[in-house]
Amino acid sequence: MGNLVEIRDLKVGATTDAGRRVDIIKGVSFDIAPGEIVALIGESGSGKTTIALTLMGYARMGCAIQGGSVRVGGRDMTQLSEKERAAVRGTEVAYVPQSAAAAFNPAMRIIDQVVEVSRIHGLMPDAQARARAVELFRALSLPNPDTIGDRYPHQVSGGQLQRLSAAMALIGDPKLVIFDEPTTALDVTTQIEVLRAFKAVMKERRIAGVYVSHDLAVVAQIADRIVVLRGGEVQEIGATADILSAPAHPYTRELLAAFRPSVDAQAAPAPAAVAQPVLELRDVVAGYGALKSDGAPTITIVKAVSLSLEAGRNLGVIGESGCGKSTLARAIAGILPPSSGDILFEGKSLPRAAKDRTREQLRQIQIVFQSADTALNPAKSIAEILGRPLAFYHGLKGREAQARIDRLLDMVRLPRALQERRPPELSGGQKQRVNLARALAADPRIILCDEITSALDTVVAAAIIDLLKELQRELGLCYVFISHDLPTVQAICDEIAVMYAGEKIEQMPRSRVGARDHHAYTKLLFASVPKLDPQWLDSLERNPELVAALARR
Repeated sequence: MGNLVEIRDLKVGATTDAGRRVDIIKGVSFDIAPGEIVALIGESGSGKTTIALTLMGYARMGCAIQGGSVRVGGRDMTQLSEKERAAVRGTEVAYVPQSAAAAFNPAMRIIDQVVEVSRIHGLMPDAQARARAVELFRALSLPNPDTIGDRYPHQVSGGQLQRLSAAMALIGDPKLVIFDEPTTALDVTTQIEVLRAFKAVMKERRIAGVYVSHDLAVVAQIADRIVVLRGGEVQEIGATADILSAPAHPYTRELLAAFRPSVDAQAAPAPAAVAQPVLELRDVVAGYGALKSDGAPTITIVKAVSLSLEAGRNLGVIGESGCGKSTLARAIAGILPPSSGDILFEGKSLPRAAKDRTREQLRQIQIVFQSADTALNPAKSIAEILGRPLAFYHGLKGREAQARIDRLLDMVRLPRALQERRPPELSGGQKQRVNLARALAADPRIILCDEITSALDTVVAAAIIDLLKELQRELGLCYVFISHDLPTVQAICDEIAVMYAGEKIEQMPRSRVGARDHHAYTKLLFASVPKLDPQWLDSLERNPELVAALARR
């Protein structure tokens, strides 16, 4: 049997407003066999997603396929009419996006969106499609698979929404699935279940896959071959085990070297003595819905959490998807006012709601959201996005604002030329760095980092961590670092708090990570961190204690 996918001399480019042509993909060629999963790796902006999207005959806004061929099942997607491509999307080729939050309609129930592909293409009766959706929910380890589809997107966690987007892609039984960073939003325990489900479904049905990712440990578990990209060009192609064990190209070796940040290299200096924490939480309770007679929210997410953060220190918050990490960050920022408990900044109580805080109080605590797609206004230029907090907090305009915008872009390692572009024209990693620059524009004391490196490739993520430490030394910043990437948290944070089901179950200094007396759930988290070994995920099947612990989650 021949190849399912044949890409030959693919070229994708864009034309600037000044009429200058920009080459984005520069003559890329590779094949995918039926049932084979090929990973595209490389730094942010290397062309991974751009190449993947051409498999549906699609180019991003402002871009165009300018040469070469992209054959899927013998048909060149670049030569089909839009009507013909629409008939293929969802049935022959399906897509799992990086940001599920931006992919779902917030006004429609989840089940109606998951079965939409079946309705559009007339694949099966509606009742059968709904039953099929529930089967996929169960296969993807979603909670309450029989009823979760009745919820709206905002009523599930980010990790759950990402798995629901995978169900949407799989319901049409496609021959090829494009996975665009599908585990970015998942905690490590959930990630294991999702990867196992992906592998089982893809193998059972011989579905081919293109897996776009910067997480080499995840790629190691799911990909048969790896295509290494940089600047829109292929650096090397090889079997996963060969690439990971004996990379031939210097850039591949650079990616592998940046895979896990060094804890020692990132170690924070010992804190100076302080009279009081810069941030303190006392029995904070937060959730959603109307307050009940006892003052608690209808749905309680954060349950009496107490934390403190000393000046010059960083606090990591880890735990599985839905445990309350992001809700806690929103409560601190005043976006989701706590129903009870106290939040103190430098010993003084803050109003619970952001609307009741002074401009100076708002400036001191900034938040970088997990999903840059939904955090950045797609209609505004990067310069306008960064200019707004400069005007609001500092009254900067004109040349002063422009100079500061240039500096902010330098700080987050983005070219200054990007400031006239809009978020949809940027890669996922570039958008997340704009997200960080916007927070830095306020000159805050504390930055709440909600999965700040999850959308970044390993090289850029390592650079961002270095940048955060540098900014901490220069500006006296503190970070509350929320992440499912435990090695990154360990590298940058002095203290690590573990949350489970809305409660803080354990807190430890970084030096005690891996101790024998951890809480059972903490041990499960640490055991679930993927290794740079293609056999690691399969080896878990031979660990009955870990499998049983995952099943009890």
